[in-house]
Amino acid sequence: MATRDPLVVFTPSGKRGNFPVGTPLLQAARSLGVDIDSVCGGRGLCGRCQVLVAEGEFAKHGVSSSSASLSPFSEPEMRFSRRTALAPGRRLSCSACVEADVVIDVPASSQVHRQVVRKEADVRAIELNPVVRLHYVQVQQPDMHNPSGDLRRLYEALESEWNLTDLVCDLSVLQILQRTLRAGSWQVTVAVHAAKQIIGVWAGLHDLSFGLAVDVGSTTIAAHLCDLQSGEVVASAGVMNPQIRFGEDLMSRVSYSMMNPGGAALMTGVVREALCGLAADVARQAGISHEDILEATLVGNPIMHHLLLGIDPVELGGAPFALAVDHSLTLRANVIDFKLHRNARIYVLPCIAGHVGADAAGMVLSERPDLADEMTLLVDVGTNAEIVLGNHLRLVACSSPTGPAFEGAQISCGQRAAPGAIERVRIDRETLEPRFKVIGSDLWSDDSGFGEATAATGVTGVCGSGIIEVIAELYLAGIINQDGVLDGRLSARSPRVVENGRTFAYLLHQGAVEMKITQTDVRAIQLAKAALYAGIALLMERLGIDRVDRIRLAGAFGSHIDVKYAIILGMLPDCDLSQVRSAGNAAGTGARIALLDCTSRPVIEALVRRIEKVETAIEPRFQQLFVDAMAIPHKTATYANLRKVVDLPAPKESSSQSQTRGRRPRRTDPPNAD
Repeated sequence: MATRDPLVVFTPSGKRGNFPVGTPLLQAARSLGVDIDSVCGGRGLCGRCQVLVAEGEFAKHGVSSSSASLSPFSEPEMRFSRRTALAPGRRLSCSACVEADVVIDVPASSQVHRQVVRKEADVRAIELNPVVRLHYVQVQQPDMHNPSGDLRRLYEALESEWNLTDLVCDLSVLQILQRTLRAGSWQVTVAVHAAKQIIGVWAGLHDLSFGLAVDVGSTTIAAHLCDLQSGEVVASAGVMNPQIRFGEDLMSRVSYSMMNPGGAALMTGVVREALCGLAADVARQAGISHEDILEATLVGNPIMHHLLLGIDPVELGGAPFALAVDHSLTLRANVIDFKLHRNARIYVLPCIAGHVGADAAGMVLSERPDLADEMTLLVDVGTNAEIVLGNHLRLVACSSPTGPAFEGAQISCGQRAAPGAIERVRIDRETLEPRFKVIGSDLWSDDSGFGEATAATGVTGVCGSGIIEVIAELYLAGIINQDGVLDGRLSARSPRVVENGRTFAYLLHQGAVEMKITQTDVRAIQLAKAALYAGIALLMERLGIDRVDRIRLAGAFGSHIDVKYAIILGMLPDCDLSQVRSAGNAAGTGARIALLDCTSRPVIEALVRRIEKVETAIEPRFQQLFVDAMAIPHKTATYANLRKVVDLPAPKESSSQSQTRGRRPRRTDPPNAD
């Protein structure tokens, strides 16, 4: 009676099948739909298809599994192991053949569509399915009996070995194809974009394939270099956006473009130069050439998006805030002077609306509120806050002109986050004495050794997170009331409350740099936080809800503020504090997802079209919502969840000092103190 073919079980997928003796494991895996990675096409060159005999799995799967179930080490495996040692028990699935029943474990590093979690960027599991793939092929040599061109024979090899059809080829690849084929003795590695476009060719085996995810922010530009074969973030870098010299906030840059002929082109040039510098930086960190970067994804707010693409953003400076383009774009990197591989493509995520950009789309792709039942609020806090609210049923979005106060601008002692900047503040409720921490030291200012620990940097100013905390602490300590007015009567109780012209100020630090929180500073923060809250409240009204279930704060600023203090101040609506947390650089994470998983691109393109846009500039309710939100934390909201964990002060009468009334910020007039 005929015996059955050996049974092969692949874990962790659990897929199994019977295969004739002598079948390579890679062939068996692919016939079952198990995606084992390989660049060389099964020639034992790249080493990406390594598997492990799961000897302890036989009882679970009913298979007597051992290393004897596979063929002995082959010549390709021995040749590979002389170059790179194989770990104990590892085999190359392209060379190891089935001899008997066996359970094969496919480690994560050998899976094609594997989830990756990497350091140096926000931790996130991402399905690995890059748009650019490398394919090693053997091309038939020309002869007098076969007059076909080299490109045709390359196409035939790619179809035969990798099942790629209907390919097209970049001209610059064709220009080097003949010498590359001959240099590689007709064995070449080909980079194919979206399974259709040949964008690169190298002699012999070439397994360097990298992509760059970039978040072009109005203040900083961040880039993450990813290995497209493994998904690993191999290098990261950031740089201040050089456009800052043309204007701190977005509307200032639009104004610069309006008032200076050629201003938009000048801003485009400097941001493109910064991108090239970042690409060179991360390539240098990773020990590769910028020519090994084959793909890039970009996110940014609408004005950054337009300036990067060389589009004058003047239309975004006034109603109806029309975008030149809101859908995604796939372009050659060289059309924006981005110095990557000569044929690299860039994918620009879609924008949502005139002031809700591709960075907000990246945030949505990262957090996926559309997959949740809970009502989720996403906020990217910047000079122009971008807000998305909703769940699987409905999503709405808007932007709100918070201005640069949260980033330290318009604050008398404010500065950007840098060593020496105060980032944490606590004020004693009895003595009104402050203590604080600065960036670069883990010690509080009242700890022994603080002076020595901060000697190199000094105490230089207060950054955004410190500003939020000091204003909230001033409120909790009763130094300012719910209207944001500094109580000058407390000067008799504490030398920290000092006269400051016609008003009062709080002396936070007296050293080489004296730092006071003035009435004007408090008012600037009130204006900014009221604009943010009013935008959120407008979306809540649009959805007909009176609470949110969870809140995610995105962006560099959102990553560093203490969410409790943000809610005490009234930047955000009341919410269970356990459901409020940072989303990190969600826009950059969205860019990485789009880079590493090409299937996410049509997902975000469709999702963006579903999001309903609300324009705060024309909403009559915005003004009243803004006025109510000027109070700390709010004029009418009860903040029941917050009161469970924080003892909020009772309403307090204003002192005799003059009070400034808030007014609604405009698109062309970012929040400032009156």
